[in-house]
Amino acid sequence: MRYFLLTLLLPLSYQSNAQAVAPLTAQLDNVSLTFALGADGRPSYAVTYRGRSVITPSRLGLSFVDGRGFDGPLQLLGSEVKNVDETWQPVWGEVKDIRNHYQQLTVHLRQPLAPGQKLDVVYRKLDIVFRVFADGVGFRYEFPAQSALTYFAVQDEHTEFNLPGNHKAFWIPGDYDSNEYAYTTSRLSEVNTTPIAAIQEKAAPTRVQTPLMLKSDDGLYINIHEAALVNYPALFLNVDTRNFHLSSQLVPAATGAKAYLQAPEHTPWRTIVVSDKAPDMLASKLILNLNEPTKLTDTGWIQPQKFVGVWWEMQVGKASWNYADTTNIKLAGTNWNKLRPSGRHGATTANVKRYIDFAAKHHIPSVLVEGWNVGWEDWANNWKEEVFDFVTPYPDFDVDELQRYAASKGVRVMMHHETSSSVTNYERRQEDAYRFMKAHGYNAVKTGYVGRIIPRGEHHDGQWMSNHYVRTAELTAASQIMVDMHEAVRPTGLHRTYPNWLACESARGNEFNAFSEGNRPEHETILPFTRLMGGPMDYTPGIFKLQGYNPSVPERRVHTTLVKQLALYVTMYSPLQMAADLPENYEKHLDAFQFIEDVPVDWDDTRILAAEPGDYLTTVRKAKGKDEWYLGAITDEQARQQPVPLNFLTPGVRYEAIIYADGKQADWQRNPTAYQITKKVVDAKSTLQLRLAPGGGAAVSFKPIAAR
Repeated sequence: MRYFLLTLLLPLSYQSNAQAVAPLTAQLDNVSLTFALGADGRPSYAVTYRGRSVITPSRLGLSFVDGRGFDGPLQLLGSEVKNVDETWQPVWGEVKDIRNHYQQLTVHLRQPLAPGQKLDVVYRKLDIVFRVFADGVGFRYEFPAQSALTYFAVQDEHTEFNLPGNHKAFWIPGDYDSNEYAYTTSRLSEVNTTPIAAIQEKAAPTRVQTPLMLKSDDGLYINIHEAALVNYPALFLNVDTRNFHLSSQLVPAATGAKAYLQAPEHTPWRTIVVSDKAPDMLASKLILNLNEPTKLTDTGWIQPQKFVGVWWEMQVGKASWNYADTTNIKLAGTNWNKLRPSGRHGATTANVKRYIDFAAKHHIPSVLVEGWNVGWEDWANNWKEEVFDFVTPYPDFDVDELQRYAASKGVRVMMHHETSSSVTNYERRQEDAYRFMKAHGYNAVKTGYVGRIIPRGEHHDGQWMSNHYVRTAELTAASQIMVDMHEAVRPTGLHRTYPNWLACESARGNEFNAFSEGNRPEHETILPFTRLMGGPMDYTPGIFKLQGYNPSVPERRVHTTLVKQLALYVTMYSPLQMAADLPENYEKHLDAFQFIEDVPVDWDDTRILAAEPGDYLTTVRKAKGKDEWYLGAITDEQARQQPVPLNFLTPGVRYEAIIYADGKQADWQRNPTAYQITKKVVDAKSTLQLRLAPGGGAAVSFKPIAAR
């Protein structure tokens, strides 16, 4: 690790009046940042890449509820430049080693003195810290310990990202309570959320979510997001559709203020990733590097894994979460044994054993069970406080017997905690719920936050909830439990700090193919450039019955080929991957299921071979601790020929390539299940020619051939 420090301190006598100062700069390789303080005392910054404008001069600042924020004139106290170059190893991830190389510029500011005020009076201070990487910039506001600023409330953040042109944008509406939208691709001038009928409350017509992916006409790829979201609301962006300026919008608390803080404190990092090559965007570790190292001293119990589960059959209407059809249930006082079962309950002892048997047969470590606990009869849409207790099973779910049976098969059962967004209820019961899990052999939990938040008036993406997600990561870690959060705020790299936080949903997942018009073929080519920039997604791939899975709604279908579902295990990175379909659907295609059985979820190396957001993606990964490689290639609605040079393979080693390809007549609409499997001996000098059908893909495993 190497650090270099240069400090510039300005004499206080210089600061008696607001005035322009010489710009301050930081640079690393092709990325350059400039900080300026204008004659009016307002701070701004700008970013260039290889001399091309990425962010034109843009405002910085915050306003406070008490009216004494840092949105007015400021004065410069001094600055520091520091160079850092270090390498660290993630507990799990896409690569074995990560380089953290940046130049840091710290700017020390203060509020100006009032006319006639003496220099020795107490004033409020603010630091702005910039880190310039080879592939972008991160910056945040820091409030040092000071007598003039202790408790304060942020009313607004005035960070801007002003763009030099009318870029192509990949966006979803700025909904404070949901990330589950299909992406729109348009020019910034065309951003308009109004026609999106499903949008929830408080979504302005030109407000969008981060990560926001952009492409300029001259070929620059730009991604705007945030890193290390802790004790602060999520960042949204208001789009000026005439001037292409993006202004920050924070999610409000129930009171209307955005954040309640106490110095010393800091905001999350605002991130700008930039490159003239699309694959480099997906290889960026900028967001991860801006998060703190792990807080866990023991991580040996954390196990990236695949799982199957009692879930998809509920999504497609074959089974239900609830045990009975009774409504108006009260959690306390209900005799569950006296309720008449509906006959459609999915989480029965017998049905779970069926999944355990399948998992054991195919070396799948875990089985997720949803709907096992009492309270599902009237859980949704009632804004109900006492909805689940997370420790009481339904009469037809034998916790002790399933613990014994799963252990005898070498399989773990994965817990499910749907909170119905009654988060106050969940927080009261979390410790009891985790003790129950440990007593019954569970070491992983999927949490859910469907519905409107309790405490009422708070939002999924506000400060109160961002703190809840972090507390949940901490509480589960204390019990050595891994966690997968659904309907949570989109990730910002916190899995580095809390590596037991394996994944989130926080976007429109594969499940939307079960209960809506579905996900367009381009959807999975956009998500890696948007939602996945912040961290892994539990997308639930692996659906093999692609149409006709819900007889009551026969027009519903998955908008991919079967082989594209295989490829998603490589292109959609997650250390927690579900084989989401029913066992009986896999039994009909066990030759194709072999790829799901083989593909790892933890990696030593990752290469993005070809990519264009909204069009295609080809990724290859090296298995953790093995000389095995796995390739996934996907396309949108267009068929493509994808040549793949195999120069990533170890030179001099021969490999057996098992190629899972779309069939000759495959098409996501007309013939989605057509596939062919071939084997070929290859080495680092070989090239594969892959044909991707419309809405299709390819998946390949490369295993070394033992020398004879």
